This record gives sequence, structure tokens and C-alpha cells, in this order.
Amino acid sequence: MASSDISAARRNFLRLLAATPLASAVGVPAVLEALQQAKPLAKKKAAAPAAALAPKDNLITAASEAVDVMDFEAVARKNLLPAHWAYMATGVDDDATIKANHEGFSRYQLRMRPLVDFSRLDMSIQLLGRKWSTPIVLCPVASQKGFHTEGEKGTAKAARAKGHLMCLSNQTSTSVEDVNAARGEPVWFQLYARPDFASTTQIVKRAEAAGCPVLVWTVDLLGGSNRETLRRGEGPLSVRAPFCKECHEGRVQPMAQGLASVGNLERGAGPTVFTWDYIKRLRDVTNMKLFVKGIQTGEDAELGVKAGLDGLWVSNHGGRAGESLRPTIDSLPEVAAAVSGKIPIICDSGVRHGTDIFKALALGATAVGVGRPQVWSLAAFGQEGVEAMLDILRRELMMTMRQAGATSIDKITRASLIDRLRIG
Repeated sequence: MASSDISAARRNFLRLLAATPLASAVGVPAVLEALQQAKPLAKKKAAAPAAALAPKDNLITAASEAVDVMDFEAVARKNLLPAHWAYMATGVDDDATIKANHEGFSRYQLRMRPLVDFSRLDMSIQLLGRKWSTPIVLCPVASQKGFHTEGEKGTAKAARAKGHLMCLSNQTSTSVEDVNAARGEPVWFQLYARPDFASTTQIVKRAEAAGCPVLVWTVDLLGGSNRETLRRGEGPLSVRAPFCKECHEGRVQPMAQGLASVGNLERGAGPTVFTWDYIKRLRDVTNMKLFVKGIQTGEDAELGVKAGLDGLWVSNHGGRAGESLRPTIDSLPEVAAAVSGKIPIICDSGVRHGTDIFKALALGATAVGVGRPQVWSLAAFGQEGVEAMLDILRRELMMTMRQAGATSIDKITRASLIDRLRIG
């Protein structure tokens, strides 16, 4: 628009404004002065999907006020440092897989079945010979003290209070021993294998010595990830370096204490090559049950079964690994078909409601994990927030089961769903 057009438009706007109640209340001169002092609007830049999730007005002030898990998100964003928020919120590239993960659940419609006696509804599951009161699992989430001072202890206490399975991140900001004490029993332990197997072995043996019954090896980040939202949230390197130095320098992650340097590679042979053969190497150094996390195809599910895994974890790391644009709920059916009930399957990424959990169970998951809602609720209200988040999901799942006429988890089957892409 030409400058003359802009000036004409401004004059017309001011004439209209002069006749408004605002001008009558504060006076036209005051309005004109405010307009003259106002800075021109900068050209709006395209926002990354995560950045578009701006805090909303009227934030909840107590965990008990949350209606659904999304109510915790805005409070968490308000509470967190920008770089810490970006670390949690980031996906890769344009963050499109984050969006796809949740939107993927809308592919499936629920077949509601009323007039079923649900007076004795049973939400419990059996997983590796252990009974859990619900199929809801707290996913491994790194560096939880960066989100709340209670950190992993707060999450563990919430898991204890509500009776949920918790998997602890290799990148925990609290030692596995302290987390187990807070949980009241050993948690599962997630592993990022290091380039040198000697250091990996140290971590594995420490988790086993702490009593952890299951080792969950994460494989979906072995190729790296392009986390643009994180880099933008951290700001320019000149600003980021001093801040991160003050915040993090000198702090060794608990599970990295006492480990040999990554550069100290075994036998001088170079970094470890990670293939399916690595399963045997892990088996040779631990008696813990072994899951692999990050499986997304039927082919890899078959290889996992052949490798003797005790379970698979269907995940794309919440959209933080590769920009596949494929939601895990779409990966789950082919994984379940390949496994054919031989070993249990946990599924995560994009879960926000009890209906999402129900759909994952119907498509073959044994249990369903929650990641970001766990962080939002922790960052918002600590342990109390995580407990409230678990209560919400549990209540929503129970309601969905009642509506669908599924009185126990084993009655949630593919027959409970309609695939919208296959209608007609």
C-alpha cells in the first residue's frame, strides 16, 4: 500500500474514532497522542507451531481446577524459562510430526455401545507378570528439575500416590536411587546407549543394582534430530552461552557421574555401531527385561521379536526424532500385527485424552504412555499437578469404556473403532 493510501486510511480511522465512546471518555487529544506514540506493527513472521501455543487468559491457579490436561500447558509455559519451554515443546523441522501425532487419533471413530452393565468396570492390565491398576504409563522425560524444583521425585511421588508405572529417563536430573525411594519401588529405566560400550555397561549395571526391573533402550534418536524450535527458543549463541553456562555448567547428570569419557572408546576401535546385534550385547551384561523404544514399522517389530525382546515401545519420541509426518497411532496397527501378541507393546506420542488411550488400546497397545502432559502438569503445580493429570486421563478413559460398552481392558478391541479412511 502506498504511503498516501496509508495516510488517508489513518485519517478516516481517526474521524471514526473521535465519535466513539472511548474518545468521549478520555478525550480526542489523548487518543491522538496515544496513537502518535504507538509503534508501527512489525511485519508478522510465520510462527513455529510450538510458538503458536501462546498462554491463554484466565489460567488455572490450582491443579484441581484443570478440566483436561491441556489446562496445564499454558500455566507451564508461563512458569518456565523460554529456553526450558522450548526444550520441552520442540519437535523437529517445522514441528509437523508433533501436530500429526495428536491429529492422527481423529482418524478413528468410536463405536458406542450403551446398555452394558459397567458397575464392575476393570481398568487393570497385566504387564510382564505384574498387575497395574490402569494402562497409563509415565514416559521417560529428561531433566525434570528444569521444569520444577521437585523434578523426578515429584513425578515419582505422584506415580506412587496413583499407582502408575513410571519409566525414568537416562537424562534424569535426579539419581535413579533417589527416584526409586520416592516411588516406593524401583521404576523402569530408559537407556541412551553411549558410543563406548564400557560406559553404557556402567549405566545399565547401576540401574540394575538399584532394582530396576526393565531396561528400555531408545533407538529413534540414533540418527540425530533437527530441533529448530529449541534453537530459536535458546536464542542467539552470544546470549545462550552465558545463560546456559550460569544455569548448567559444572552440573553432571546423576547417571553420568563416574563414567569414562566418551572419547575413551573401547579398544580404540571407534564408536559403537548400533544394529540389532546390540541387543545381544545388552543381554550379556544385564538380567533386566529389555524393551526397545522407537519402533514404528512392522518389519522392525518382527526383528524385535526374533531378537528376543521382552517388549516393544511404539514411539516417534513425541515428534522429536525424525520428521516422518506419520503419527504413532498409524504405526501401531502394523506393529501389533507383526508382534501378534507374542510380547507386550507400549505406545506413546500425542496422547491428550482418555479417548486417545482407548484408541491405542483398541489398535493393539498393552499400555499407553504420556510425555508432554506429564511435563506440563509438573511445571504447573509439581507433584499435585501430575496427580491431577493422571486423575483426568483415568477418569476420561473410564468414561470412554463405559460409553463403548467395554467393561475391561481386554474388551477394548479393533471392533470398538471405525477407521474413517476406510469408510466406503
